[in-house]
Amino acid sequence: MKKQVFLISLLLTMAFILAGCGGNNQDNNAGKEENKDIEQTGSSFDAIKEKGVLTVGTEGTYAPYTFHNEAGDLTGYDVEVIKEVAKRMDLKVEFMETQWDSMFAGLNSKRFDLIANQVGINEDRQANYDFSEPYTYSSAVLVVPKDNNDIASFEDLKGRKAAQSLTSNYGAIAEKNGAEIVGVEGLAQSIELIKQGRAEATVNDKLAVLDYIKSQGDKSIKIAASSDDVSEMAFTFNKGNDELVAAINEQLAAMKEDGTLAKISQEWFGEDVSTK
Repeated sequence: MKKQVFLISLLLTMAFILAGCGGNNQDNNAGKEENKDIEQTGSSFDAIKEKGVLTVGTEGTYAPYTFHNEAGDLTGYDVEVIKEVAKRMDLKVEFMETQWDSMFAGLNSKRFDLIANQVGINEDRQANYDFSEPYTYSSAVLVVPKDNNDIASFEDLKGRKAAQSLTSNYGAIAEKNGAEIVGVEGLAQSIELIKQGRAEATVNDKLAVLDYIKSQGDKSIKIAASSDDVSEMAFTFNKGNDELVAAINEQLAAMKEDGTLAKISQEWFGEDVSTK
C-alpha cells in the first residue's frame, strides 16, 4: 500500500514538473514571436523606405504654395520642394489633400507622414510637433509706388495713408508706426489704391507681395523696407520621427548647398526666399 502511494506521488510530481516545463517553453516562444513582430514593423521611417512612398498632407488650394494649375496638376512651391526632397531619397510622393482646419488632425491620426503647407514654426506647435529645418523665410514688408523715395522705412509711415485689412497683423504694424489706415479687403485692393493715389503705402507679407509682383508682372510698385522679425516655415511631423526628420534635413541642406532650393524659390517668387 505504501509502495502504491509512493508511486502515485512520484507520478504526480513528474506530471507537475513536465507541465511547468511546457509552460515556460510556450512563454518563451510567445516572447520571441512578439520580438519578431516588433523587428518586422520597425520605425516609421523604415516602413516608409520599405513601401517606397512618402505620404504628404497639403491643402491643394493655397497658391502659390500648393494648388492645381490649369491642367489640373497639383503644383506650387511647397509641392515642388518636397517632391525634390523625396526624389533624392528614392521615394515617391503621395499627396493627401486636406483642408487646413483638418490638417493637424490628419497628422495626429497618421494619415500622412508630414505636412507640406507653409506651416510656421512657433512655440505652441513645437510643444506638440517636430519640424524640419526651415525652407521658407518671410517677413512684413513695406510696399510703395516705384518712384516714391519719401517712404523708405516703417517709421516714415507716420501721417501717411496705408491701405490695410482692418483685422490683419500688418494693419497693426502700419497703425503702430503712425499711419492713417484706409480699409481694404486684401493685398490686390491695397495695391490698386496705391496706383490710384488713394493710399501711399501698404504693409503685407513678403511672399504674398513677391508672388503678386511676379504673377501680375506689376512694375509700378516696390518693396521699400522689410521687418527684422522673420517668420520661418518648415515641414511638420509627429514627434518621435527623428530618423525621418534627419533624413529630410539632410536633403534640404544638400539642396541649399547645390542651389536647387534657391532655383525652385526663384521660379515661384523671382527671389530666393529659402534663406533669411
